[in-house]
Amino acid sequence: MKIRKILHINVLLMVIIVLLTAINTLYSFVVNAAEFDAKIDKSLESKNNYKIGIGDVLDIVTWKEPDFSRENLVVRLDGKISFPLIDEINAEGLTPYILKQQITSLLKKFIENPNVTVVVRSTVSQRFYILGEVARTGEYPIQKELTIIQAFAMAGGFTEWATKKEIILIRKKQDGGNDVIKVDYKKLAQGKGLENNIILRADDTIIVP
Repeated sequence: MKIRKILHINVLLMVIIVLLTAINTLYSFVVNAAEFDAKIDKSLESKNNYKIGIGDVLDIVTWKEPDFSRENLVVRLDGKISFPLIDEINAEGLTPYILKQQITSLLKKFIENPNVTVVVRSTVSQRFYILGEVARTGEYPIQKELTIIQAFAMAGGFTEWATKKEIILIRKKQDGGNDVIKVDYKKLAQGKGLENNIILRADDTIIVP
């Protein structure tokens, strides 16, 4: 009898040990998965640094929740969008990742573990303008980091009458005024003053006299 009891106890202990090992393994897997997801989110945030602007068109999808998904949402002049249950939410000036985080947080009041995706369908707000002595004047989209030299290439280069030493870039300031920046393309073409190969921002206007 004693031997049987000892055997039963040993078997029970082995079962407990196996269960504890399985629980520990499962816990480690969940923690590692969460850390992996967090790293992916941070990576996406760093790569996707596009700032949403007025006029941009967004698709917001909540997985398996069609009632909380919307396509072709236009960012209004007040910088906001309308979304079910949330009503009004500011989108202007946010990256898609941050807007996703905000919508996810607000939807948690109504949905368990919402999985939200924000996609910029059309980058209407991110544009610059180039006027004067270039082959193709007009409005151009900023779809990636874009320098002033690349802008001249997009516009087809200069006409034969262009004064390349006296180019002007007009940039809007937050207080409503303008910064006027002079650019000497001839120096840039010679590899001089490359700090003046300015990265363009939305609503920049380049004038080539």
